[in-house]
Amino acid sequence: MERITIRLPRRQVEQIDLLVQDGEYTSKSEAIRQAIRELLTRHKPEVAVTDVQAAEFS
Repeated sequence: MERITIRLPRRQVEQIDLLVQDGEYTSKSEAIRQAIRELLTRHKPEVAVTDVQAAEFS
C-alpha cells in the first residue's frame, strides 16, 4: 500500500475516532479505506479495486 497525507476538519477526525473507539473499525486508516472503497464503488463500479486486488498490484 502507498501512504498519502490528507487534511480533514477536526470534527470529521473526531467522528472517525469515535467509530474506531466503538469498534466499528480497527483503525482510522481502515475507516478511511472503507469510505474510499464505497465512494469508488458508487461512482465507478467498473474500476473499483478491492484490497486483495490492490495488494496484487503492489
